Amino acid sequence: MDEIAIDREAMGQLAKALAFISGVDHPTTIALKTAAESGAERDIKNARTLFLRLKPSDRRAALTMLND
Repeated sequence: MDEIAIDREAMGQLAKALAFISGVDHPTTIALKTAAESGAERDIKNARTLFLRLKPSDRRAALTMLND
């Protein structure tokens, strides 16, 4: 996945989509929500790293939900 800048609003929407797919207690969902709320570079980096570690099918599903 390329280096893509995701704004805080998109990160929040991605957290909601991932909560539907993986659950609200999933570490990636929590990291995305935290990054969307704080906007801190460290939180964003952590959320991105965890998102990229997801199964490709879960990533695609979450991103597809954003497009709908």
